[in-house]
Amino acid sequence: MTAATATKTKPETAAQKAERKEDFIPIFKRLLDYMTRDEGAGKFYLGMAVRFVAVAALIAIPFMTGNAVDAIAGGDMAALQAWLMAALAATAIFIALSAWAETIFSKLATTALYRLQMHLFGHLQTLSLSFFDRQPVGELMSRVSNDSEAISIFYESAVSQLIRAGMQLLLLLVVMFFLNWQMTLAALLIVPVMLGLSAIIERVATPAFAKMQEEMGELSGFQEETLAGHKVIIANRRNDWAAAANEAYAKRVFDVGSHAFFSSLLQTPVTMASATMMIILVLTVGGLLVANGQLSVGEVIAFMGYAGLLASPLSIIANLTSTVLNAIAGGRRVFAIIDEQPAVKDAPDAKDYEFKGGHILFEDVDFSYTPGRKILRHNTFEAKPGQKIGICGPTGAGKSTIINILTRYYDVDSGRIVIDGQPLEKLTQRSLREQVGVVLQEAYLFSDTVMNNLKYARKGATDEECIAAAKQANAHEFIMNLPQGYDTMLTERGANLSQGQRQMITIARAMVAQPKILILDEATSNVDTRTEKLINEGLARLMEGRTSFVIAHRLSTIQDSDRILVLNAGEIIEQGTHDELMARRGFYYDLYMSQFKGKGP
Repeated sequence: MTAATATKTKPETAAQKAERKEDFIPIFKRLLDYMTRDEGAGKFYLGMAVRFVAVAALIAIPFMTGNAVDAIAGGDMAALQAWLMAALAATAIFIALSAWAETIFSKLATTALYRLQMHLFGHLQTLSLSFFDRQPVGELMSRVSNDSEAISIFYESAVSQLIRAGMQLLLLLVVMFFLNWQMTLAALLIVPVMLGLSAIIERVATPAFAKMQEEMGELSGFQEETLAGHKVIIANRRNDWAAAANEAYAKRVFDVGSHAFFSSLLQTPVTMASATMMIILVLTVGGLLVANGQLSVGEVIAFMGYAGLLASPLSIIANLTSTVLNAIAGGRRVFAIIDEQPAVKDAPDAKDYEFKGGHILFEDVDFSYTPGRKILRHNTFEAKPGQKIGICGPTGAGKSTIINILTRYYDVDSGRIVIDGQPLEKLTQRSLREQVGVVLQEAYLFSDTVMNNLKYARKGATDEECIAAAKQANAHEFIMNLPQGYDTMLTERGANLSQGQRQMITIARAMVAQPKILILDEATSNVDTRTEKLINEGLARLMEGRTSFVIAHRLSTIQDSDRILVLNAGEIIEQGTHDELMARRGFYYDLYMSQFKGKGP
């Protein structure tokens, strides 16, 4: 990817725009549901009740102030004192109850965000491998972090204020109409204009915020990928390219974000101008009514206060537009994950796998990652209990795919797989994977101690079991030479260990799991000869008595296999022992000779 490529943006289709408009309310309701579900419902309604009383106290203050002004005009000092005391009491009630309501809603906001994040991350753990294949890690991280942050701001600042603004607006209109309908209509004359302008701004800002969240996901994905591949970037002197491409992605976020926030920030001057016009209209109409003897000066003063209070909720709603639109855009992306269904599911009548020796049968199996593009075709083979099955073939032949469907990371298109007489699709995934141990080419370790990385394989594993497994895997000696031995903290992916050391720990981890069936995917391809010897010794102990599948490019590692499967273009074209395959002088023979005799196939 080049920096120029990063600057391209895809135009939003009419269907996408329509979808964003139609799902605004459903997403808003789903976000609120995380605040109001379970015990949160009672607290939410309590908060609304407290807020209602607080707003009522606030709205009472202009009425009391107007009566105090009339008391001054009439020279009634006792009434003046009474109205002032009432206004002070209403103010105290408003402050105290507002603080209580804010406390309630802040706790609800924290709980809602916790629920959403737990639901999102927990649901990610249920999704099939195919979902992660088509989702860049950076994009997922953006949804978990950036989008969740936008929703967090919505919970923390928008919900409570929107409730307050809505209640204040409703109560004010009722009180104002009750006191004087002419001045109320004068105050409301400007509202349709303001709402019309707000609607125009919303039409522009909503897709802009949605696009901004998408661009932030693209930026996060690029940054995660380049940071993970920093060695390649440094080795190929591509630092300047990475910086330029990052700048291009960031510029897209900046451009779209500037457009989005500029659009939403227009709400503030529009609202302020509308509020000013509203006060002018109220003063004008009120002055005419006073001149005609229809209103007192105190009543006009009260309506001035109501006009100011009426502008306040409108201003709050306008100022929170960007927060709400940003949260809706984030919610749309988060709920897209939550609504995703696992591609591989347990059958309704699925049973736990019952190990009976490890007899595995593939019968005419076809498979494709995407419809219409077959990766495996008509593959049939048998693995008897305790046998070592070697799998070889050119890159892209489908070797790892056989393992992916054996562990049921994916479901086959046709044919069937039977394990110990039990159809694979009728077994629960958890029980199957509890019995299958996997050692991959890339040794993945977590940022934790060596001991905890070993215990990761099996819940309840003891220190003694982990140490015994490390000895079996030839890892104990180098682990004891680490600064804190088994308590040594590993950096991300075990970067403070060599490739061989990481691989030996993963082999020990597989031993801790005590699997009945074993899969080795190029487990020794990235290590030196001496380390490979140590690893192979550990693997031999691990495979002992277990049905094992070994994927290898180095044919020397599978020469002693009970059966070797030779794949090419998704088909098993040959199978047999090493000696049988060499005697046939076919595809396997050519592969072997190309490695050991320098003769190309």
